[in-house]
Amino acid sequence: MAARVLAVDDSPTILEMIKAILEAGGYEVITAADGAEALETARSEKPDLILLDVMLPKLDGYRVCRLLKFDQKYKSIPIIMLTAKTEEQSMATGIRTGANQYLTKPVEPDTLLSAVAEELAKVQG
Repeated sequence: MAARVLAVDDSPTILEMIKAILEAGGYEVITAADGAEALETARSEKPDLILLDVMLPKLDGYRVCRLLKFDQKYKSIPIIMLTAKTEEQSMATGIRTGANQYLTKPVEPDTLLSAVAEELAKVQG
C-alpha cells in the first residue's frame, strides 16, 4: 500500500507540482492550502508524512508543526518543512518546532523524493 503524504502549500501551482512529483514517486497525496486546513486534515487523515510550507494563511507552518509534534497522537508523523525562506534562523526555527527536515524551494524532484523516502524509512523501520 502506498504511503500517504499530506502536502501543504497556499500556492495552487506549487501544490500541484508537489502532488505530481509525489504521485510519480508512488505516493498517495492529500492536500491542504492553509494552516488550519493542514491541522484538520492531519488529524482526520493521519498521513504517513507531512510536507509543510512555512508561510501559510491562518496558522503558519511553524505553529502547525509545533501543535502536531506536541500531541501524543500525531508526534510520530514525520514533517518536512518546505519553504522559500533560506535564512539559517528560519531553518533553526523549523527544526526547533519539531520538523524532521527543512528543504528550500524550489526543490529538485529527486531531492524531495529522497527526503520523503528517508523520513518514511525511519518510521517504518
